[in-house]
Amino acid sequence: MISNAKLYGLVLSGGKSTRMGEDKGLITYHKLPQREHLYHLLKGVCNRTFISVRSDQEKGISQEFETMIDKDEYRGPYNGLLSAHAEHPEVAWLVLACDLPLVDKDALQQLIDGRNLNKIASAFADVENPLPEPLCAIWEPESLKQSVTYLNSGNGSCPRKFLINADVNLVFPKNKEVLLNANSRVEYEQALQKLAL
Repeated sequence: MISNAKLYGLVLSGGKSTRMGEDKGLITYHKLPQREHLYHLLKGVCNRTFISVRSDQEKGISQEFETMIDKDEYRGPYNGLLSAHAEHPEVAWLVLACDLPLVDKDALQQLIDGRNLNKIASAFADVENPLPEPLCAIWEPESLKQSVTYLNSGNGSCPRKFLINADVNLVFPKNKEVLLNANSRVEYEQALQKLAL
């Protein structure tokens, strides 16, 4: 398989944010709501960019941002990812979860430069724990097509488990802190401290 697909950006912000206690996409780390900040980062490196949201979130987003409404056909992060794939099955998606407050343009460019078109996905991973990070990754069209089959076969709904068992290209970020997930108030405070350094 060799992909020559265009690269679209997708900010996943349709989750319920139950551990954080507030919408993670609306938290401000960089003078903007996080989902808007990530949108601007992706727009700078992708052919086109969308914010993935639940239908009840759409009215709160300015029309300057292209949105993708979750179709609610799948559970978890796959919901937004496969909703986007259904709309544009011919493109590759550079996906970012809105709980990645330290990711920056340099990191995104490194991931794009490390993209292997002969693999079904290229994902960031921590060199000390080399598991693919599915929500900071480039998903080629074939990986999303195979994901639908994987989910419909009853294999669970975890995109990381899918990538672990697939032919994936791992990219190790120069600054591994870009993979810090802020899913709780404690992690939010940790992210703020690192941003202040």
